[in-house]
Amino acid sequence: MRTGIANLPLHGGKAPAWLFQRMVKLARAIGIVIIEEFGRETLLERLSDPFWFQGFGCILGFDWHSSGITTTVCAALKQGFSGLENDYGLFFAGGKGKYSRRTPEEISSFAERFGFSPDYFIYASRMSAKVDSTAVQDGYQIYQHTFAFTKDGLWTVVQQGMNEVTGYARRYHWLSKDLSDFVLEPHKGIITVKREKRVLNLVSQKSEKARKVITALSGQNPDKTISELKSLTTLNMPKRHTILPSDVSQGKIKHILISTYEDPPLSFEELLGRRGVGPKTIRALSLLSELIWGTPPDWTDPARFSFAHGGKDGHPYPVDRNTYDESIAILERAITKARLSQNEKKSAFGRLRRLL
Repeated sequence: MRTGIANLPLHGGKAPAWLFQRMVKLARAIGIVIIEEFGRETLLERLSDPFWFQGFGCILGFDWHSSGITTTVCAALKQGFSGLENDYGLFFAGGKGKYSRRTPEEISSFAERFGFSPDYFIYASRMSAKVDSTAVQDGYQIYQHTFAFTKDGLWTVVQQGMNEVTGYARRYHWLSKDLSDFVLEPHKGIITVKREKRVLNLVSQKSEKARKVITALSGQNPDKTISELKSLTTLNMPKRHTILPSDVSQGKIKHILISTYEDPPLSFEELLGRRGVGPKTIRALSLLSELIWGTPPDWTDPARFSFAHGGKDGHPYPVDRNTYDESIAILERAITKARLSQNEKKSAFGRLRRLL
């Protein structure tokens, strides 16, 4: 399931070498202590929590609110655990830009070295990215994708998209635990301070009929589908629609539809997973689904407002002191037990105290 979203202002630049080297060491130490005390599953669960991840970045000494915290923290963890896979059974693949596209290759490399099948993990990596870029179209282009996993089937995804118009980045968190369906409400909770007004949400329960029609449309004669798309150009589109026929490249879509016609997908998830099926193809089929067959998708941003520990004034609920104290204790215990130099300990505790 996707466990949360964080919206962050886009910042350029990168962490200086002296800071990043220390981030690698501290991230590795904290990660090791959590694994030794609570297990690998707990570390993956913590990384899938957008609030914990943000706090983790603060403890590592990075800018508390910029988009760069995502790529830098993920890179520090990946580098920190490199070479320790046999000791702790935890693997990190992917990264920013070109490194994100190497995720399947890196998963396969780990599988070959440590003797497990890569297929499930590659599929989970691709589908989590496809859902956040194609099935939920919120205006953020995915450019960072980190996939952390254990060979016994546990995994988490931390990925980030960019919206150059608004100047914001949106970070998406996924966790394999309790995930039963990639395309039916896979999001346990999506946390954000900025909800978009119009979002094509094809993984909503309300979009169930639209998913079925879209899947059926992809398997019908492509000439008929393209003909129906062309006929839409004569319609007077309501103002509420953000998709227009002019947005659709009919030539490219026909090429995709020929392949789905020759080998019809059995489900929307299978259609979404097909290579070449991207946002424009799904938008075109969604448009037909709504205007011809009367099965509109859900246009509501799935993001919701939430808080990690509640609020001091009781909104949205009173502070959960036990959870709050546990969060602090875990971080303090992790830093105390990690094999760090005295200067790094002092610096880390100083940053922790400033957050309290």
